[in-house]
Amino acid sequence: MSIYVVGHKNPDTDSIGSAIVVAYLWNKWRETGKMKDVMNVDEEAIPARQGDPNPETEFVLNKLGFELPELLTDGAGKKLILVDHSEKSQTVDNIDQAEIVAIIDHHKIGDITTPNPILFINLPVGCTMTVLKILFDVTGVEIPPNIAGLMLAGILSDTVAFKSVTTTEKCKKVAEELAKIAGIDDMMAFAMEMFKAKSDVAGKSPRDLLFRDYKDFDMSGKKVGIGQIEVVDLSLLDEIKDALYEEMKKVKEEGGYHSIFLMLTDIMKEGTELLCVTDDPEVVEKAFGKKLEGKSVWLDGVMSRKKQVVPPFEKAFASL
Repeated sequence: MSIYVVGHKNPDTDSIGSAIVVAYLWNKWRETGKMKDVMNVDEEAIPARQGDPNPETEFVLNKLGFELPELLTDGAGKKLILVDHSEKSQTVDNIDQAEIVAIIDHHKIGDITTPNPILFINLPVGCTMTVLKILFDVTGVEIPPNIAGLMLAGILSDTVAFKSVTTTEKCKKVAEELAKIAGIDDMMAFAMEMFKAKSDVAGKSPRDLLFRDYKDFDMSGKKVGIGQIEVVDLSLLDEIKDALYEEMKKVKEEGGYHSIFLMLTDIMKEGTELLCVTDDPEVVEKAFGKKLEGKSVWLDGVMSRKKQVVPPFEKAFASL
């Protein structure tokens, strides 16, 4: 029986890339026989994904020569390693019928529980790939150039080329080390290639764009969805912004949400226009100290859903 390594729903570069990297590291660690010093596990690891790659991830996989991992949406009867998440709302269906072997993440600890002790590694850094570089160093497994490039891509994506508040000094140090291994002389040029691919919205439906990078949350008993679209220039979204808003209203009604928020993040301006569809507009002012201006509010310097949007909203919903 194999072990599937899988990231969260609506996967991004860190999620899909981490599944590939963890499977590689796991199998190499297994070959050394040292794994049995820590865990009574000996199955091969296989990378998987829960959804289609976004344009940036597709670009990275193609550029570095990786195949797209197989699709896995149901965990029933399977052994799993979860990467880049630990929340039930973001994981595979029937997670309670799966055996979780390990969790490797960099987000807040979620609501997934296990009946037995597992390998659980969670560090407050900007990317799961930063955690994985530490694991490569600890286990003594050599990092091939293409794996190093994939890890670097994940860090550049999740930290928005170190502009996000989630960035740590460890992320920067690790990125420099990975760039050398990968033979990438100009990290920022590589990052801009990625961001240009990420900014491709041509021909995409409003629903596809809304769910490109989207997560559900339970905030004080209220169902809240928060999506994010990152582009190099917000003007790229001018012609579809109204359609995105209408799609948000449809999804809110279909899913019984209290609120749906969509972060339209300008990578170069380093800020976010937050589109809001909510039963209580006051929650936005409570969270950010700014009232809605029509359908949205501009949040200067806000680029991270994890650190700059979810925590303020959780506090605001708790006070409703």
